[in-house]
Amino acid sequence: MKNEHAVYNLRFAMLCASSLLFSTSYNMLIPELPSYLSSLGESKHIGLIIALFTLTAGLSRPFSGILTDKIGRKPVMIFGAIVCVICGLFYPILGTVSGFLLLRLIHGFSTGFSPTAIVAYVADIVPKKHWGEAFGIQGLCFSTGLALGPAIGSTIKLYYSFDFLFHCSSLIAFLSIIFFLRLKETLTKKQRFELKLLRISKNDIISLEVLTPAIITFLSYSAFGMILTLIPDWSDHLGITNKGTFFIVFTISSLAIRFVAGKVSDKKGRKVVVMAGLSILFLSLVIMGYFDSPNGLLAGGVIYGLSMGILSPALNAWTVDLSSQEQRGKGVATMFIALEAGIGLGALFSGWYYGNFIENIPMAMFGCAGLALIGFLFLLSKPK
Repeated sequence: MKNEHAVYNLRFAMLCASSLLFSTSYNMLIPELPSYLSSLGESKHIGLIIALFTLTAGLSRPFSGILTDKIGRKPVMIFGAIVCVICGLFYPILGTVSGFLLLRLIHGFSTGFSPTAIVAYVADIVPKKHWGEAFGIQGLCFSTGLALGPAIGSTIKLYYSFDFLFHCSSLIAFLSIIFFLRLKETLTKKQRFELKLLRISKNDIISLEVLTPAIITFLSYSAFGMILTLIPDWSDHLGITNKGTFFIVFTISSLAIRFVAGKVSDKKGRKVVVMAGLSILFLSLVIMGYFDSPNGLLAGGVIYGLSMGILSPALNAWTVDLSSQEQRGKGVATMFIALEAGIGLGALFSGWYYGNFIENIPMAMFGCAGLALIGFLFLLSKPK
């Protein structure tokens, strides 16, 4: 397919709308899941809430990459949203600890599939010279769901039940499917789905061409896993009633810079923009860990949002830059494997280190700041 479409068109707008709804559907559960797990009598497994989700998301990436390149972008996007619909319906039914953890494992397939195909679809319909800008806008919509989701979820839980929250999540995921269905497939040489397509070799798992942005993605998103796991309890400790407040603050600041950062990476290069993002990420985590107050957390959240608004579109565009058109899904999947590994391990280790001792949370933040510094030094050591 010829990349001759402008950034701003109806197809791109529908993709962005579906990204927003898809992101909102599963993120609206995040701030309330620790309380839900506690209500089931197993608060000690808090680290598994995110870790299990990201485990299957990461394991499914090689398959989503292959299927995106073989059967098309559209069916892979739709499959991920269907998983969200089903899990939202089953959380109230499987009301045990083991049932909940099983559903977290299954729910991870949603982000293992849809985002891989979404990124490949954006690259298909937008000219290469505008990739940074396009990923900035699409990421803006996805991140809006990241902010709206927790805020909506916490508000629903304040007035209604956990079951109602789960059903709302399922409904919003269903709405995203409607938009996905309206999109025209962009893969011209499609294959019919066959089980043999799910047989993968070690060469199908990782695209070595995108290793540099993948490493930076892993290091930077470890902090996000920590934030998803610990910020709800840290917000409680600091007296912030709505656990979604932090997510609103950091996402609004992220939205404010994504569009500009994406365009700058198109003109000035990905490396210099990513290094700037890592520097700001380091600063944000130090501030959040050092200042034990609501203002300190929210100030750090604003700066954290700026860092992720800079890093996300640049890393996405850098990954697509380095991927051939025939293996674009594989390259994107590799980047997302690194992302899920970072989030999952960040959640697992921070949850383990936290151990329900609130005084341990600042040190977990400092540890993630150290990973951002390692990423900066890694890029600094590499030739231009």
